[in-house]
Amino acid sequence: MSKNQTSVKTLESQEGVPAGAPGASSGLDRYDIAILQALQRDARLSNAELATRIGLSAAPTWRRVKWLEEQGFITGYRAEIDRRKVGLGVLAFVRVDADRNNGASTKVLEEALRQLPEVISCHYISGTGTFELQVMATDLDAFSRFTIDTLLHLPNVKDVHTRFSLGEVKAAGVTPLGHLGAA
Repeated sequence: MSKNQTSVKTLESQEGVPAGAPGASSGLDRYDIAILQALQRDARLSNAELATRIGLSAAPTWRRVKWLEEQGFITGYRAEIDRRKVGLGVLAFVRVDADRNNGASTKVLEEALRQLPEVISCHYISGTGTFELQVMATDLDAFSRFTIDTLLHLPNVKDVHTRFSLGEVKAAGVTPLGHLGAA
């Protein structure tokens, strides 16, 4: 067991959390889960506010947040921006079909897609196609230019298929943690 795991396990025993508590298989206890839930709702909470919300004192809360960051449970913090307010009126879902579907050519295309700021998410997909992208653009003309001048010129792209968002029902959702147990 690493030093960080030992300190968290010591914290758990100090706080009276049994080893078989919900989330234990992931190494998380109810306080860790509560921290993740609270920070997903508001990452700007001060450590003192966070500690109050989860029912621990400030020092163990701070240590737990640092441990969650070090272990990769928390991968970053960022502001959510309304794309329309900054002039990005188009959100498109783009399926990219690769010309050759082998490891080397797919990695080259993957790296090229990673470099495009207009592509806000990219996933390997099952079924028809190789990648599913979410792409933002200022308007349809800008999206068209991006597709013709950039996407279709990427290495190993055979075809693209586009669908446009007509309105967002839910966006920037939080990661569901219910399977880890109640916080």
